[in-house]
Amino acid sequence: MALQWVILAYVVAAEAAVALLLTLPAPKVVKNRIVALVSLLLQPATGIVPFAVFQLLDIYWKNEHRLMCTSDVCTAAERDRYEKSIFKAQRNVILCVSACLLYWSVFRICKYHKEIQEMEEVEKRRKNM
Repeated sequence: MALQWVILAYVVAAEAAVALLLTLPAPKVVKNRIVALVSLLLQPATGIVPFAVFQLLDIYWKNEHRLMCTSDVCTAAERDRYEKSIFKAQRNVILCVSACLLYWSVFRICKYHKEIQEMEEVEKRRKNM
């Protein structure tokens, strides 16, 4: 597995852990601290989206220029190698799409949490009036 796919796999695992952490029930103070920390980390982590899109384009280009091995001329070893490369490409596409979707999910969860906090503050101010 190439280094970029290892990095992307770790990023997807970290994003999944953060998404899980954000969705687990927790006391309000702890949840606010977690959301604040994750919100600070989201802006530098934005770089994962163009990286994943670039990797998707690379997979697409390699797929378009891949030698086909579907005829009877191919040996069993060549056919196995071809199928293995197809499976790796499919796995890597799932990895890229997961990275983008998980980043978007974490971003939206943080944004919704901040909107809820703002609404609660407005409600509290109106009650005090």
